[in-house]
Amino acid sequence: MTVFSRGVARLGGALAAGLMAAAGSPAWAEPSLGAAIADGKPLIDVRLRLELVDQDTLKNADALTLRSRLGYETGSYYGFKVLFDTDLVVDLGGSYNDTINGKAGRAVVADPRAVELNRLQISYAGLAHTMVTVGRQRIILDNARWVGNVGWRQNEQTFDAALVKTDIVPDLSLTYGYINQVNRVFGPRADTPNATRGKLHGDSHLFNAAYGGLAPVTIKAYAYLVDIEDAPPGLQNQSTKTFGARVEAPFTLADGLKSNVVGEYARQSDYQGNALDFAVNYWLGEASLSYLGLTGLVGYEVLGSNGTVALSTPLATLHAFNGWADAFLATPATGLEDAYGKLSYSLGNLPLVNKAIATLVYHDFTAEEGNTDFGNEIDAALDFTPTSYLAFGLKYARYDGDGGIAGREKAWFSVTVTY
Repeated sequence: MTVFSRGVARLGGALAAGLMAAAGSPAWAEPSLGAAIADGKPLIDVRLRLELVDQDTLKNADALTLRSRLGYETGSYYGFKVLFDTDLVVDLGGSYNDTINGKAGRAVVADPRAVELNRLQISYAGLAHTMVTVGRQRIILDNARWVGNVGWRQNEQTFDAALVKTDIVPDLSLTYGYINQVNRVFGPRADTPNATRGKLHGDSHLFNAAYGGLAPVTIKAYAYLVDIEDAPPGLQNQSTKTFGARVEAPFTLADGLKSNVVGEYARQSDYQGNALDFAVNYWLGEASLSYLGLTGLVGYEVLGSNGTVALSTPLATLHAFNGWADAFLATPATGLEDAYGKLSYSLGNLPLVNKAIATLVYHDFTAEEGNTDFGNEIDAALDFTPTSYLAFGLKYARYDGDGGIAGREKAWFSVTVTY
């Protein structure tokens, strides 16, 4: 019996015990399976997006894609719920390298055609202050820097996993996750040898704790033991163990005036079948000031290197970090230092618009080892949400490359309907 099978068996036994206890408890109303199904809700997330890419040394790319994510979540039955949804990604026109269509001479838009089971999970809330979720699921820890769903891409990243979250101890939130398979954004058609894999297998363990007893300050600690057994080219040496801590300190300074300071440090080294022997650091410092709808933020992030091996985050939501142009989806071997500033302005209750957010970001990139200048980037976005169900997005990124990293310019236009 594999480690995963034993874990599922033990978890199943615990859930069965919880179910028997719940059935004999007067705290539960008499359940009805039919009512639980009928009391559920449909899940609808449809996004139409045009992405344009102009990248040095490659032909321009333009991609018009439609993502339809449809599913259903049941109501509760003795504390159990079932959720499922599927992703259908359709190519509506354009010419681009979707990573598996063989158009290597064109710039990449990583949204290949796909029909895939996105999530199929069973959750159980019958234990005090605890949620257990088993199956194919979305996992986002903290700000998704280490573990996330890559929600920016049309086919999101999900995990075949078991996840337990509990806050049974006052002021302390604990999360443990076991991951057996990573379902990446490239879809099932990419799951072939010596290619960009659609799935990654292994035995990964996630530990995350957050302590809020020093309000408003929150202290977080984590250990991520990532095991990738069958990695494709470029990911063979990304089985790593990462131990870190994060402090978030938001304060209200005056009426309408708020600040937030974030500090984070982590140490990453080789793990399991990784053939390399290394240890590198991660640093983050951020400070922001907000007044009414206007927010200014400055930050400095360091992805460390020993000169030949750099820090890696193979389970992360990468697009949200180090520039929207995606020039640094893989950390350069000499590491990366990212000094950035951000301005955003949010308006609500406008005529015909429920909410509007304008964002402007500047990045300056350098190597962590040596003095290589990797260039700079400007990002801008404008998002409108006329209703809670409808959203329009305009987004732009321009990376002026240096240090051997190709320059590129990208633009996106999107319409999203959710329910």
